[in-house]
Amino acid sequence: MPQIALNEDEVEFTAIRAQGAGGQNINKVSNAVHLRFDIATSSLPDDIKEKLLALRDQRISSDGIVVIKAQKHRSLERNREDGLVRLRELIAAAAFVPPQRRATKPTRSSQRKRVDSKVKRGQVKLLRSKVGE
Repeated sequence: MPQIALNEDEVEFTAIRAQGAGGQNINKVSNAVHLRFDIATSSLPDDIKEKLLALRDQRISSDGIVVIKAQKHRSLERNREDGLVRLRELIAAAAFVPPQRRATKPTRSSQRKRVDSKVKRGQVKLLRSKVGE
């Protein structure tokens, strides 16, 4: 799979206040990051753009903008990096092409074994019946 380059100039970052624990610091400092990435205006290849837009992901809005909220870490820079990593993972998931499946046939030997086991099982069941029947 070819490596897809993500131009960080196309990504818009907005610092926001994080939710959750953090003591008094949480009310003063904007450590979380809202990452916004417009798929349509990006420099990604067209086929990857189509796959991204076709993904059923709640982070992708109906107008084709990826919004990721990163608030895992206590520093703004680490949250920024975390958001970029998650965006790259999303793009890599869209760019992944599963290997082509080749249809195979069961071997003649395996077919014979299967039928023989079925016949044998049928004989066992036949022997369970009453003697007079």
